[in-house]
Amino acid sequence: MPQGTDVRRVAAVQLQAVLGDVDANLELAAAAVARAARDGATVVALPEFFTSGVAFLPEVAAAAQPLDGPAVQALCDWARSHDVLLTGSLLVRDPDGDVRNAVLAVDRTGIRARHDKDLPTMWENALYVGGSDDGLVDLDGTAVGLAVCWELTRSRTVHRLAGKVDLVLGGSGWWSAPRWHPHRLFDAWEAANRTRALATPACFARHVGAPIVHASHSGALACPMPGLWPLQYRGTFEPATGIWAADGTPLAVAHGPEAQVVVADLPLLRATPQPPPDAYWLTPPGPLPRFAWHQQRWHGRRWYARHQRRRTPP
Repeated sequence: MPQGTDVRRVAAVQLQAVLGDVDANLELAAAAVARAARDGATVVALPEFFTSGVAFLPEVAAAAQPLDGPAVQALCDWARSHDVLLTGSLLVRDPDGDVRNAVLAVDRTGIRARHDKDLPTMWENALYVGGSDDGLVDLDGTAVGLAVCWELTRSRTVHRLAGKVDLVLGGSGWWSAPRWHPHRLFDAWEAANRTRALATPACFARHVGAPIVHASHSGALACPMPGLWPLQYRGTFEPATGIWAADGTPLAVAHGPEAQVVVADLPLLRATPQPPPDAYWLTPPGPLPRFAWHQQRWHGRRWYARHQRRRTPP
């Protein structure tokens, strides 16, 4: 390791959220942050949607809070009491009446940065609208990239961050393919989906040329299929929690689907970014995710306009 290399003890949280129950999830997250701090971590990544999980459910939509609400206040309290840098995303209802998937970076002084996920994924279109910032922030001289879930699977995110950051802080709420008939076909699609989820953080690190701390959800979820009533979705979150060096080498990875905290000493060493493919996706999704990407976006945006967006801001 080069002399003078900045080494941070970092932690990634694997959470088993209670869908739509903000209070319960804040208790789970508070315990995980406290554990990470006891293990010496000074940087802690919480998953995407750490306050609510993600599913096409009214209670998840209702979990959106203002930026000065209790969930963000809890983040600030944890960061101050444990003297750590915290990241995680939640549904934030902004003064313009729209909801966004806001990734926050918070330390003992309060909110240091915010990145709004650029494109909702599948049924997420019913919950929030996308943002347009680049996810690049400076935290006391450390260039940090903020990106979550399927942002890490798209070339456009690589172009925003490649060669510009010392560290990527991310998380996901990535769900499995359902086990419908014919089982053999859907099982094959799920095997490919699981492989893609597990490979995504390391792949993104290589293309950006920076280490990554990635948190995720695990556990079961169920909800209606948007626009495909009476079909019901039953599946699981794909756990992909861990810490990877800039060349994609795993330094610490979660084992098993149970809730846990992964900790490692991470050198902030950049690497030469690998050029992304000349394509939209870094790793192409299969036929089922492609269908859901378009069909649920079409349905979700209409559901959002009718049920989630406030026409008259509070």
